[in-house]
Amino acid sequence: MNALEQAIAAFSPGLPLAVALSGGADSSALLLACARRWPGQVQALHVHHGLQAAADTFERHCVDLCARLSIPLHARRVDARHASGESPEAAARRARYAALAALAREQGIADIALAHQADDQAETLLIALARGAGLAGLAAMPALALRGGLRYHRPLLALTGADLRLWLRAQGIAWTEDPSNSDMRFTRNRIRAGLLPAVQTLFPHFRTTFARSAAHAAQAQELLEQLAAQDLQSTGQPPRIVALQALARARQANALRHWLATQHGCRPSAAQLEELLDQIACCTTRGHRIHLKLGGGFIKRQGTLLQWSVNN
Repeated sequence: MNALEQAIAAFSPGLPLAVALSGGADSSALLLACARRWPGQVQALHVHHGLQAAADTFERHCVDLCARLSIPLHARRVDARHASGESPEAAARRARYAALAALAREQGIADIALAHQADDQAETLLIALARGAGLAGLAAMPALALRGGLRYHRPLLALTGADLRLWLRAQGIAWTEDPSNSDMRFTRNRIRAGLLPAVQTLFPHFRTTFARSAAHAAQAQELLEQLAAQDLQSTGQPPRIVALQALARARQANALRHWLATQHGCRPSAAQLEELLDQIACCTTRGHRIHLKLGGGFIKRQGTLLQWSVNN
């Protein structure tokens, strides 16, 4: 049993299982391995982004592969163009996950397998470090994520892209190569082409150690979220200002970040959060006003409470 087969043998999703299939090597290998382990219990989901001429080729390959493997395929075309100020990668990712979720729900499927592998995880961690991310960012991509009542699995995080291509060749399965993967305008591609080979030379086992660091960060982030939930029980939601002031500044930041993210989908910048903490510290009189831009909305003082809304 090779590394991919071992990874799938250790994978325990709910069934039926959907596999997100792009047509590339990683997702093609994941689909084939899952279909062999759970015959008749696996379906494929394909998202046509419409961002490049090759998108039609990807879709045709997925249709042909699923027909060859006798696997049901469900495809959806989306408008993945980015809005002003939004990165193309973020827009495509948002559209892709929305389409995958819709397709899975239509088929009555709650578990989706994604083909992210060790190289993807290393790139994600390096991007997070370059952006000065906190623990949530340094945790990179989790092996299991719950979102909107669906379970997203990443069973290939311990395998490299080279491992998966080698296995696919042995099975006689072809795949498509995304032309955008060689476009050096994208940060991930520059990391993959220039940085990872250099890191490999210095630290041959970096994928394993990077994954271990990401796992440590994820564990620490989980503890911070538990602490935030406990603190918010005492401050209330929306939080009382005087109760926040009773917490150390770092715990205030942790509780506020958790409240804004879970209740309002708001993720303030580090500078915005520091300004809010300064305002909370100064809020010792009835007349003190708090009114700050925070994420995609505004946070205000209303009586004894902090309130967040999209309205100014």
